[in-house]
Amino acid sequence: MAGACDGKVALVTGASRGLGKAIAQRLAGEGAAVALTARTLEPDPKYHGSLQQTLDEITAAGGTAVAIQADLSKSEDRERLFAELVDSLGAPDILVNNAAVTFLRPLDEFPERRARLMIEMHVLAPMHLTQLAIPAMRERGRGWVLNITSVGGDLPEGPPFSEFDRTAGFGVYGTVKAALNRLTKSLAAELYDDGIAVNAAAPSNPVATPGAGTLDLAKTDTEDIELITQTALTLVTADPKSMTGRIAHTQPFLREIGWWR
Repeated sequence: MAGACDGKVALVTGASRGLGKAIAQRLAGEGAAVALTARTLEPDPKYHGSLQQTLDEITAAGGTAVAIQADLSKSEDRERLFAELVDSLGAPDILVNNAAVTFLRPLDEFPERRARLMIEMHVLAPMHLTQLAIPAMRERGRGWVLNITSVGGDLPEGPPFSEFDRTAGFGVYGTVKAALNRLTKSLAAELYDDGIAVNAAAPSNPVATPGAGTLDLAKTDTEDIELITQTALTLVTADPKSMTGRIAHTQPFLREIGWWR
């Protein structure tokens, strides 16, 4: 399978289901050898999807992939994941930080342990994996890092505040995504001279994935998952000197590049 990612190695986190699975399949379809990682390796009735299912679907379509189980909330698992990736496929040209954990609750009663876990998964894990990927990317003089973010990272408008912002419990989620956006911009600036692109992408409207599909907000005004996969593909194949430091929302971004109207 040859395409825009032919000859490249990609690491996609949270690839057992949802956006991560779809992005991994798109990159594999464009010729990348893809390392898939998540906590769920084998099918489990408690969850929709698994790494094994994603792996089987990619290989059945003629793609190249490996599955490496890891809990990315743990630093030692991130180190092991990266070492196993390098041993099996080589250091990645493309890193997609998609893995996430989300708890929705008002801030006045938000448990500290859950807040710490969300910070670890949404901010520290992407930073650590990027740090692990930088040396080989820097040596090659090219590389692409993509952080999957959310419009929830944008500041709420108000006062008056919408009912959603007053009641939905998205305070910590929005905070960690805002931090991820700032991290993206800082990494893009610091790695610009090395030819390493660092961008973030978010659906403009909710995508009804197995994870988000249980939320009321993901049942109306949704968008097709192809919009985020096309945005991701564009951002991990574009010239790092001209396409970096972007916090891309799918619909306006795809209109900008002439792919969607």
